Amino acid sequence: MQTIDLKTTQNVTIEYELATLGERMLAVIIDLVTVGIGYFLLAALVTGAFGSAWSDVQVGIFGFIMPLACFLVYNFLFELLSHGQSLGKKALSIQVVRLDGEEPAPADYLLRAVFYFVDLLATAGILGGLLISSSPKRQRLGDMTAGTGVIKMRSANRFGLGDILRISSLEDYEPRYPAVRQFSEGDMLLIKNTIARYQRYTNDANRRILHDLANQLGLQLEAPREETRNATEFLKTLIRDYIVLTR
Repeated sequence: MQTIDLKTTQNVTIEYELATLGERMLAVIIDLVTVGIGYFLLAALVTGAFGSAWSDVQVGIFGFIMPLACFLVYNFLFELLSHGQSLGKKALSIQVVRLDGEEPAPADYLLRAVFYFVDLLATAGILGGLLISSSPKRQRLGDMTAGTGVIKMRSANRFGLGDILRISSLEDYEPRYPAVRQFSEGDMLLIKNTIARYQRYTNDANRRILHDLANQLGLQLEAPREETRNATEFLKTLIRDYIVLTR
C-alpha cells in the first residue's frame, strides 16, 4: 500500500492511500465510455443536420480531432468543477489532490488534461501505466507536471459524523467549548480520523500528530493548557460539543 502525507488547513499532516493503477485505469475507461456516448450522440445530430454537405476534410476533423478535444475538455471541466473528480473518479471514489496540500488550481487541472494526450492517447496508455506503477507517488506525466496525485476517498479509518456518536453517550451533556461552532463538519471528521488512526497505529508519529492537533485547536478555542494535555479526551470533548451544539 502506497501512501502520501498531506497537510490540512489545521496544519496537521494526515496520511492518505494512493489510488492504484487498476482503479485509475477503470476510472479512465468509465470516462472514455462516457465521452464516447456523448460524442456518438453529437455526431448523429451533426450528420443528420449536414449529411452529404460535409467534405472529407471536415469528416476527418470531426472524426478524429473532435473526440480527442472532447475527452480533454471533459476531464478538465469535470475535475475543475467537481473538486478533482471526473465521473469515473467519482465512481471509484478517488480524487485529484495537490501533493503540497494546497487546493489544485485551474492551471493544474488543465495541465493534467493536456498531458492525457501523451500519457494515454498517443501511447495507448502504456506511458501513463508505466509511470503510475513505477513512480513513488503513482504519478503519470500529467501529475508530475502539475504537482498532483490521486488518492482514495474511502479508507478503513475514515468515518462519518454518525460514527462519532458512538464515542460516548450525549444524553444530558453540557458543552464545555461553545466556540467549537466555528469549525465545520469536515474539521470534526478530521479530528475523528486522527483519533482513530492513533488508536489503530499507536506510534510516536501519530502521537505527535494527535498532540499537535489538540494544541492547535486549544489555541484557537483559548482553552487552558492543562485541558489539552490529554489530547484524546480533549478532542473527543470537542466532537461531543460540536454534535450537541449543531445537531
